Amino acid sequence: MVPIKIKKKHYFLKEGQINEYAGFVVKGALRLFSMDENGTDHILQFYIEDWWAVNMKSYMSRKPSDFFIEANENSELLAVPRDKFEVILEIPAFKEMFWYINQNHHIATQRRRDHAIHLSALKRYENFSLLYPQLVQRFPTSQIASYLGITRETLTRVRKGLSN
Repeated sequence: MVPIKIKKKHYFLKEGQINEYAGFVVKGALRLFSMDENGTDHILQFYIEDWWAVNMKSYMSRKPSDFFIEANENSELLAVPRDKFEVILEIPAFKEMFWYINQNHHIATQRRRDHAIHLSALKRYENFSLLYPQLVQRFPTSQIASYLGITRETLTRVRKGLSN
């Protein structure tokens, strides 16, 4: 593993680059997002301590990424180069951890999709804040709104309604 420090607002991965490293977040917070033609961010994932920051599609296929990974805070990662990944997977404990994380990520992605289809903005935010209270504290309202697929104004109204 290679230690990497990323300053706030700097990138671990840029759109068009191949994701050469999977980064285990030791300290800090990052986000995976795409940007549309109007310059609007669409956040797909947040990463904080003890989470892996990676665009798995680019990392595994060795094709250019459609996404950015940017540090929201000064961050420190332990990065695994792609060519060393199979070697690390030979370690039973690491392989078990990888599959556990992969399964949980798949379940969380499916839950997020189901919530986007079936739940109101209020319920989406309630579920998100119950599951990930640490993210609510560390990421700005605009980014949480983007992740939930709602506007910042809608999220502000939802939060105001919950506080009343």
